Amino acid sequence: MLQSPIGRFRLMGFIEGASLLILLFIAMPLKHLAGIPMAVTIVGSLHGFFFITYLLIIAYTTYKIRWSFTWVFSAVAVAFIPFGNMILDARLKKANL
Repeated sequence: MLQSPIGRFRLMGFIEGASLLILLFIAMPLKHLAGIPMAVTIVGSLHGFFFITYLLIIAYTTYKIRWSFTWVFSAVAVAFIPFGNMILDARLKKANL
């Protein structure tokens, strides 16, 4: 999986998407329901790091395989949608990229 730019992108998409889900469905409830604000601080910081890394991987992948604007826009857009990276990953597999 890590041998190709798309493989690296897919792995980073999974990591970034998982960090978003952990932030939204674990850390936020811990902050607001259990009164543990440190959960959002830690997970939010990690998610921010993964998001920036994800954007850099998008730029790298675009440079290496000459992705069209549609793929680049889709890759950025799904980063803001819970489970979005999983949907994009399925479309990447279907497109054989």
